[in-house]
Amino acid sequence: MITPDRSIVLIGLMGVGKTTVGRRLAKALNLDFRDADEEVERAAGRTVAEIFKDFGEAAFRDGERKVIARLLDEKPMVLALGGGAFVDPDTRARVLDKAVSVWLKADVDTLMKRVTRKDTRPLLHDPDPRGVLERLLESRTPAYAEANIHVDASAGSHQTTLDTILQALMAREAEA
Repeated sequence: MITPDRSIVLIGLMGVGKTTVGRRLAKALNLDFRDADEEVERAAGRTVAEIFKDFGEAAFRDGERKVIARLLDEKPMVLALGGGAFVDPDTRARVLDKAVSVWLKADVDTLMKRVTRKDTRPLLHDPDPRGVLERLLESRTPAYAEANIHVDASAGSHQTTLDTILQALMAREAEA
């Protein structure tokens, strides 16, 4: 049985399944689940898209950094970060210090299938959303690669991804 004494933070690009898998992981571990984007929206009283539109990405990232820092000081939970959060050096350092980070990886084809289902992704409001995803994956991979655990989330179902994470967490706990 896995008994986390630290939060488990899911990172990766939009569409990789952080929220869906995160909810299942939290249930499996009997932990609370929190989504950083939802927490930012709650704190700001507006949606992520509205924050981007009205104040820009820099203001969103500043609020996101503060919210994540607050969440990591709470009791252990499963926390899904927005795709760009872990790229921020301060946020990444805090996550690596206070939590177990899990990078959910997927190829661009898989991500495109998933992210085109809804129009709530401000960074994809672009004539070439595939190009945006390719550039984001390339630019964010070095930061994502610093995560404690890497999981391929493109090959199977959310249940498969969950099972892989649980196995990795058990192996990590056995090593400790």
